[in-house]
Amino acid sequence: MASITVENYLKHILLLAEETDGLVSMGALAASLEVVPGTVTTMVKALASEKFVEHRPRQGVRLTEKGRLLALSVIRRHRLVETFLVNVLKMDWASVHMEAEQLEHAISDDVLDRLDALLGRPSTDPHGDPIPSAQGKLSSQVYATLATCLVAKPLRIVRITDQSAEFLQFAEQHGLLPGASVRVADRNLAASLVTLKRSSGPSTPLSLAAAGKILVEPLK
Repeated sequence: MASITVENYLKHILLLAEETDGLVSMGALAASLEVVPGTVTTMVKALASEKFVEHRPRQGVRLTEKGRLLALSVIRRHRLVETFLVNVLKMDWASVHMEAEQLEHAISDDVLDRLDALLGRPSTDPHGDPIPSAQGKLSSQVYATLATCLVAKPLRIVRITDQSAEFLQFAEQHGLLPGASVRVADRNLAASLVTLKRSSGPSTPLSLAAAGKILVEPLK
């Protein structure tokens, strides 16, 4: 079994790679893990020796297929645990991330499969994040955000990418949950402001930065 440290590094590399072409800078990895760059360099070299990553000095690090499969396994555990904590134990969706961070390293494959079956084989977690399959398949569908979508068109929220407790609490207070219907009534780029409208209730002002953290799809 891989150590908790190895699993954490691979998971963070995979998540950061979603925002790049797959090559993650050492600085970005150090910031994500909240460790000093020297520690990252040492660990990445060890991961490279075990064929989990490909390390390009002065450029960055990239997961190998071996490393990607292990990272996807960790993310699968994390997101299924979050789904269980919210859907079954009725915990606050804004507080389950840290709980899942601990449990993702302890749960066995057998227990995970039973948990998956109990939950009805969900494709996403409570935040809308896609759950990798047991075979290591992960949805790569690309969505617009409230900062980039068409104005005045009916939309459905599919994912909240900022998992901080503060942002999730804000989203919940304003009904900006996965599955909710919404439309952008106005987008003022000069003021970096988006105005949202739902079927009922007052309009909701949202900064452009915050709007970029909420993924949406056209409502059919």
